[in-house]
Amino acid sequence: GFAALLGGAALVSPFFLWGTSMVAMKTVLPATSPLFVASVRLVPAGAVLIAWAALNKRPWPNTANAWAAIALFGLVDGTMFQGFLSEGLQRTSAGLGSVIIDSQPLTVAVLASVIYGETIGAGGVFGLFLGVVGLLMLELPREALEGLFHGDAATAIAAITSGVDAEGGLWESGEWWMLLAAQSMAVGTVMVRWVCKYVDPVMATGWHMALGGVPLLAYSVINEPEVYSRLGELTGNEVGGLVYTSMLGSALAYGAFFYFASRGSLTKLSSLTFLTPMFAALFGYILLGETLDEVQLAGALVTVVGIYLVN
Repeated sequence: GFAALLGGAALVSPFFLWGTSMVAMKTVLPATSPLFVASVRLVPAGAVLIAWAALNKRPWPNTANAWAAIALFGLVDGTMFQGFLSEGLQRTSAGLGSVIIDSQPLTVAVLASVIYGETIGAGGVFGLFLGVVGLLMLELPREALEGLFHGDAATAIAAITSGVDAEGGLWESGEWWMLLAAQSMAVGTVMVRWVCKYVDPVMATGWHMALGGVPLLAYSVINEPEVYSRLGELTGNEVGGLVYTSMLGSALAYGAFFYFASRGSLTKLSSLTFLTPMFAALFGYILLGETLDEVQLAGALVTVVGIYLVN
């Protein structure tokens, strides 16, 4: 009855918070900068989680191994993931960006089978294939897709490379930044098992966020002084967006996610990953008026089915 409903809502909450955070970040980015938003998403949220863990008498990381694990985890899942994510969000819609990010279970499945010897069944292999097809539909320029569809490889390659040779090239492509973010998150996810050998999961989550945000913040403070001179001019909406994405979209969402993950329902949990892009696309549409075109919608659907099959 009601308890089951509440339990289900709690289980879905991290994905809802992550999806809506994408939309909140999009509203703040024009008034600030990607690296500022990424560091605000990490440092305060990490501090809150560390404080909560300390209050609840969770063991403090106290060995060289523990701090080394946290530092590496912070670099990959904090600095790189949030940095790439924010850069990508500035250049894509929240919905599209989120689908690309949430393709990471595909990479996780491959890494887990290589590193931990986890087996993927026939359905999983087909899921991986579908996931890749869906991502290509989302990320490749339209002309390239048409070339591939008609078996015209030359047109496809020309269309892909013309995008790369353009002004700023690949680094101006939001989809490329999002793909990098997804790979960072995937490596981070696979690292969790190793990190938790040395560190309490909640402490690891808090510390890796707090430390992972420091290089982003330092770089931002040194290279983007104009962002900090304009902080007083942020509207209530923009400040609200920052608080939401940091406290709810990071501290609460990651806290809940790792709590459920430590309870052992990992497969069930990761199969809910596909809810994040759905929430992001839905609220991006309602609040920002963003839409995906037909090919992107089809690609999103194919990717989601692929992720579902892998899980």
